[in-house]
Amino acid sequence: MAASQVVVATALVHDGRVLAAQRTRPPELAGLWELPGGRVEAGESEAAAVVRECREELGTTVVVGERIATDLRIAAGVLRVHTARPAGAAPPPRALEHAALRWVAAGEVAAVDWVGADRAVVADLVALLA
Repeated sequence: MAASQVVVATALVHDGRVLAAQRTRPPELAGLWELPGGRVEAGESEAAAVVRECREELGTTVVVGERIATDLRIAAGVLRVHTARPAGAAPPPRALEHAALRWVAAGEVAAVDWVGADRAVVADLVALLA
């Protein structure tokens, strides 16, 4: 039996807020918000995937922190959420693959219209920002 595909999501934290990215596709998820990320490629560590995905999706560089929450089963495999912070002189994130970006404070996290998998870690995000 093949190992499950691992997908990383990034809880990018800056100034006590976490970055949310608005999806453009697929149609059933367009308009919903997510933590940026994507599939871990063969031979790539989860931390390296977080760094690569933030560079590709946000045009910025991050320093990866700890994993939060537990493995979440999603259609693509297993979702693992990692914390990160902007690297020292990194440019601010830009919406290269998303409709929009927004910084969300702890008190706003629960009100965001998250994709299902990310909704499962709302309590973890609030705790992270507290």
